[in-house]
Amino acid sequence: MDRSRGEPPLTDDDFETYRQIATGQSPPDGHDVSRLLALRLIDRDPYAPSGYIPGDPRMAVQSLTGGLLGDLEAIVARVSQIPALERLAEHFDPQRLYGGPGSEYLATTAQMNARLGEISAAAHSDFCAVQPGEPADRDPAILRLGVERTRAALQRGVQVRSIYHRSAHEHDQTRDYIHAMIADGAEVRASTLPGPRLVIIDRQHAFVDNHVIKGEGNSGWHLFDRAAVAWARSIFEIFWDHATRWQDIGPATCDPLSERQWRILRELDAGYSQQQVGGRIGLSRRAVDKELATVREALGFKTMYQVMSWYGRAQCPPVG
Repeated sequence: MDRSRGEPPLTDDDFETYRQIATGQSPPDGHDVSRLLALRLIDRDPYAPSGYIPGDPRMAVQSLTGGLLGDLEAIVARVSQIPALERLAEHFDPQRLYGGPGSEYLATTAQMNARLGEISAAAHSDFCAVQPGEPADRDPAILRLGVERTRAALQRGVQVRSIYHRSAHEHDQTRDYIHAMIADGAEVRASTLPGPRLVIIDRQHAFVDNHVIKGEGNSGWHLFDRAAVAWARSIFEIFWDHATRWQDIGPATCDPLSERQWRILRELDAGYSQQQVGGRIGLSRRAVDKELATVREALGFKTMYQVMSWYGRAQCPPVG
């Protein structure tokens, strides 16, 4: 490598020295001319030992540029060897696996949706999702976007599997959306089991709710660590195996209770108070009390003790 490329920038004294030499004068006594010589801006005068001959700065620029381009080509060639060197790692300590870079925090719902849309659009093998919450009316435009994304993925040959809460069968908007997905080739199941909201794409990306930063309820995480995504996929498979095929869900056979009312009773049977049940299934305390009042009226009971006693003897509670 040319030594001149390691020289420090020219100083004001260097500019003045070059000006004097270019105009036929001698440089100031004792002035350092090494940078000018290194850049070939001046050369020693073979006929005057103490004199210098000026060089064309444009030639110096060309020489410097050519040298730098050569260095850059050498650097690019060395960088191109990195992938090949990384592939050799599989032969060193082959029993040890490394997960990957980790995860990214997505602070808002908009950021979650944007990243999820970006990764979904590039999906090429499979898309798995768990939507455990009670269904709610959504913006029709957002629902149409979801249908379009699902249809586009299926047309690319992506396998789509989704698990919804059993109560979605009684929610007109969600039911219509699911029927559209199934018509396009998606597989859908329903479950009453509580579980995490989860999306897994191509066994490489997982999207989960935030359980790290307190007070950020609308935030989440995009996981791309190999081990973490594999673990999330195993959780999905557990829920999938215990869920009911959507097409096998028929009209309620345990009237007069709705699916939501059955879920409230299951939570109470599990030992949670009426106040705790609301937070667990996304209802207000007033909504839970109203549902339980409807249950008592439908069953002809006066107290919750009677209701829970009946629940324990019921022959056909809904299964997940």
